[in-house]
Amino acid sequence: MTITTIEELTIAEVHDALLAGTFTVRELVEAYLERIRTLDAEGPALNSIVAVSGTALEEADAQDAYLAANGKLSGPLHGVPVVVKDQIETAGIPTSFGSAATGAYTAAQDATAIAQLRAAGAIILAKTTMPDFATSWFSTSSRSGITRNPYDLARDPGGSSSGSAAAVAANLALVGIGEDTGGSIRLPSSFCNVVGLRVTPGLISRTGMSSLVVPQDTAGPITRTVTDAAVVLDALVGFDPKDPYTAAYAIARHSGTYAAAVAKNGLTGKRIGVLRQAFGRDSDAESAEVNDVVRQALAAVEAAGAQLVDVEVPNLNDYVADTSVYFSRSRQDMNAFIAKRPELGIDSIEQLHAEGKFHEKLDLFVGIATGPATAKDDPTYPDRVALQGDFQRLVAGIMAEQKLDAICFPDVKLAAPSHEDIFADRWTCLTYPTNTVIASQLLFPAITVPAGFTSRGLPVGLEIMALPYSEPQLLGLAHGVEKATSARRAPSLSQVKA
Repeated sequence: MTITTIEELTIAEVHDALLAGTFTVRELVEAYLERIRTLDAEGPALNSIVAVSGTALEEADAQDAYLAANGKLSGPLHGVPVVVKDQIETAGIPTSFGSAATGAYTAAQDATAIAQLRAAGAIILAKTTMPDFATSWFSTSSRSGITRNPYDLARDPGGSSSGSAAAVAANLALVGIGEDTGGSIRLPSSFCNVVGLRVTPGLISRTGMSSLVVPQDTAGPITRTVTDAAVVLDALVGFDPKDPYTAAYAIARHSGTYAAAVAKNGLTGKRIGVLRQAFGRDSDAESAEVNDVVRQALAAVEAAGAQLVDVEVPNLNDYVADTSVYFSRSRQDMNAFIAKRPELGIDSIEQLHAEGKFHEKLDLFVGIATGPATAKDDPTYPDRVALQGDFQRLVAGIMAEQKLDAICFPDVKLAAPSHEDIFADRWTCLTYPTNTVIASQLLFPAITVPAGFTSRGLPVGLEIMALPYSEPQLLGLAHGVEKATSARRAPSLSQVKA
């Protein structure tokens, strides 16, 4: 038995091979570990992995033994090697939250989402890089430094799920897990030519995951195909009494599996709104190249049977600015998480700031640490929360009036930035031209699907946003877009720019 290649494998292909005896889970895990060594630690040195599991091979042997004894797979993720953003606690593997100040902290038990992945048969292969406590659109971390984009090593993979997106794109694991508050799954996924799904907050438990803005926080899958994202999502969702927000799972009332919903839905006859306001200016060369890729993708989507409808959200930029609550409540939410973990050796976010224990290029971290101690200390907070409801009703109303199944736009107005631009402070966190905050601050689900590449070979993602709890339909649309564009391709790491 042998593995000829692990590039671009899907969950279904792995399961077929395991059942046919083509290779074992141990051989699969060994192949990914070797690829991590040769591409992440050495060679192009992507630096997407911050810690590797010491028990992955033992877990692989257990899965192989189960299949040998029972003649069937142990679950829907049997033997699937998964890399996990270092924001989510894993028993037996250190969790740093991207911070050098956390030492060798290792949680006593898995986060709920991780426990569910293991119960489905997954193997937690490694933890992935991220900026300190998820406070950036970029990879800058006091723990790991910078992570390189597999499509251009001089560029960033995006944040804050930097390592998960880069690792999945470079085929260092079968699938990945990220976290998304304002776009931290979708933005890096769009920069790394992979699929990234943000669900309606509460469908997936946040127990054991560090906080940024509690009402907006959610874990989610990062994969190379929409179908794999749906399979992983099936393992992640569920009610968790330790996280009251997961009451959303009961409200969703989805019957069947998300994986099955992918095949039942498509583009034919669907009405998709195109939010032209979210495109960058064509007069700007960097935005124009993204716009060109997105327009070509939309033409393919239309040719595949979807009806495109131009839509406009009145005062969109004002709504986005005035419903942002990072500086209102993030310090409160982050400190509440830290306070429950004295083993971290950290008293508070403001302590880390005062002692300079954070990466220098984290202006959002600085703003949070020096801002209101609690949401009650910000007199604008009640108005921001109230306006969020207005924003939701406005966009949902537009979708109802236009009979839209979803709204789409570029995830970001620019392709992946260079590390040089990041260190030169070309943008602040709040001035970076990402559109991912739209769905986040609406509390809507959204998914990014590869749309194509710029003339410079940089990936561009198309974001598709739908109404809350409509993940089955959203995944079906995304699958249709994926088929229409066929834009996913593995990076040529032997040729990637140094």
